[in-house]
Amino acid sequence: ILQCLTRFGWEEIYEKTNLIALKKNKQSITLEPGGQLELSGAPLSNIHQTCVEVNDHLEQVKTVGKELGVSFLGLGARIDCSLLPELWMPKSRYDIMKKYMPSVGNNGLEMMADTSTVQVNLDYSSEKDMVKKLRVGLTLQPIVTAMFASSPLQNMKKSKYISRRAAIWLDVDPNRCGIPEIVFDDGFGFEMWTDYALKVPMYFIRRNNDYINCTGGSFESFLKGDLVEAGGNVATIQDWEDHLSTIFTEVRLKQFIEMRGADAGPWKNLCALPALWVGLLYDPSSLGETEVLAAEISIEKLKKMYNEVPQFGLSTNINGRTVGEYAKDLLSIAINGLKRRGIVDAAGNDERGYLKDLISEVNEGKSPADKILDIFNKNKTNYMKEIYESFSY
Repeated sequence: ILQCLTRFGWEEIYEKTNLIALKKNKQSITLEPGGQLELSGAPLSNIHQTCVEVNDHLEQVKTVGKELGVSFLGLGARIDCSLLPELWMPKSRYDIMKKYMPSVGNNGLEMMADTSTVQVNLDYSSEKDMVKKLRVGLTLQPIVTAMFASSPLQNMKKSKYISRRAAIWLDVDPNRCGIPEIVFDDGFGFEMWTDYALKVPMYFIRRNNDYINCTGGSFESFLKGDLVEAGGNVATIQDWEDHLSTIFTEVRLKQFIEMRGADAGPWKNLCALPALWVGLLYDPSSLGETEVLAAEISIEKLKKMYNEVPQFGLSTNINGRTVGEYAKDLLSIAINGLKRRGIVDAAGNDERGYLKDLISEVNEGKSPADKILDIFNKNKTNYMKEIYESFSY
C-alpha cells in the first residue's frame, strides 16, 4: 500500500530495509503496530482545509486499495481476533514496546494492535491559553469519547462496551496514560508538565537509525547521565521529542495540544471532531462557556466518567445529568463558536456544516457504536457486510 501511494508524490521512509512510512510537505503516513494506516496532517488554518486534506488522502487510499483488493474500516477497535504474529509491523520501536507493555498493564498489546483513533492537534497562544485549553480538554474528553464511540464488538461478538478502545486504554500503563491530575494543580504550566514528563519511564533512544532499549528508566536519570541502558549516550533535544511522543495521556501537551479520546469512525465523522474542538476552544466566548461547563465536573467526577463512559457511553450519569445532555451543550457552544469564526469555503459555507451529522446522532442519543449494535442485533450471522458498507473508506 505504501509503495503504491508513492505515485501521488509521497517520499518513502525506511527503517533499515523496511518501508515504514511516507512523507510529503508537512504530512506523513505511518503504519501503526497492528497495520493501522495513519495520516498525520499538515498544520492548517481552518476545518475546510483539513477536510480537503483528509478527503484527498482517503481518495488516494481508496484508489490504491481497489487495485490491491483491500479496504479500510473506520472503527475504534478490531472486530475480529487479534494479536496474531503476522499482524505486527516490523518497526524497532514497536518491538521494544511489545516486550515492555505486559510488565506495566494488561492491555498494552491490545492497545497497540487493536485500536484506532482520530486525533486533533490544536494551537495555544500563550502558557495561560495552554493551561485553559488543556484543562478543558481533559475534563471534556470522556464526553467526546462517548459521542464518537465506534467499537462495541470483540471477536465477532457483542462486548460489554460502547468504546472497547477506551476500555482497553484503562489498563495499559498508569505512568503514561489516563488523566494526569497535575494539570489541575495550582500553578500548573510548562514547567510542571516538564517535571511530570521527566519522570515518565522511557522506551528508547535512537542513534544512527538504531533503537536502544531504555525501558523503565526515567528521562530525568538519562539527563543526569545515570541511565545505564543509554550506554553512555548524552541526551539530545530529539531524544526529548521522542520521549514526549511516548506519553499517552487522554490529552497530550507538546508544541500543540493533542486531543486523543475519540474512536476512529466513518468518513463523515472525520471532520466533525476538529470542528467540535475548534468551535469550543478557538472562539474566546465559546472557550469561556466551555470553562464554566467544565468547572461543574470535579476531578473525582472526571475519573468516574473516564472509567464509566467506555461501557455506558452517552447514558453515563454525572452530576445528575447524562453525558448525552452534556454533549448537546457542547455542540451548542461549538456551533455558536464556529458561527462567530465565520470562515467560509468557496461555496460560502462556514464550518458549522461539519457538525450536522454529529448533532443529529447526539440528539437521537446515539453514537456510531449504537448503529453498529443495531446492525449486529438485526442480523447476527451476516452483519459484517452492512458494517463494512457503513464504515469502510
